Amino acid sequence: MPRAGLTPDRLVQAAADLADAQGLGAVTAAAVARRFDVRTASVYSHVGGTPDLRRRVALLALEESADLLGDALAGRSGRDALQALGDTYRDYARSHPGRYAALRTPLDPETAAASAGPRHAALLRAVLRGYDLEGDHQTHAVRLLGSVVHGFVSLELGGGFDHSAPDPTESWTAILDAVHHTLTSWTTTDGAHP
Repeated sequence: MPRAGLTPDRLVQAAADLADAQGLGAVTAAAVARRFDVRTASVYSHVGGTPDLRRRVALLALEESADLLGDALAGRSGRDALQALGDTYRDYARSHPGRYAALRTPLDPETAAASAGPRHAALLRAVLRGYDLEGDHQTHAVRLLGSVVHGFVSLELGGGFDHSAPDPTESWTAILDAVHHTLTSWTTTDGAHP
């Protein structure tokens, strides 16, 4: 019989907190069991072990960050929306580094489709509608924006900017200005604006 008080939600919350404190790699069924002072088998009666715990942390992180993005982007467009989008991911990563790392967890197609992942994509596309990009151009721009934001945030979290000037926030602003300029002046291979 499952131990009273343990639920999948409580276990996932503990796993997410552990990921934030010690890194996503520290999330194991045994480590979460220790947090509740139970045997590892008790965890397995609620979730499918370590891979399932990490997958569930990823789903939690997708949901939390999509909610934050939706709130941050409401009523914004253009450069203001870019700033809100980037700052939301950056702030989430700094507040929840383990959860942020979990956002990169590969999910099977069915799980991904049922997750908050499509909300992230829709929110990115909503930002890009302000730049009049459609079709493949919008897809290219989504990939550019994701690469810039997540690349910067990952480098910053890893300490990549710790020992050089200027302050990373100055670079962040300059980079978002450059992305805004790129999106505003986006051209096709024949030189036309899409």
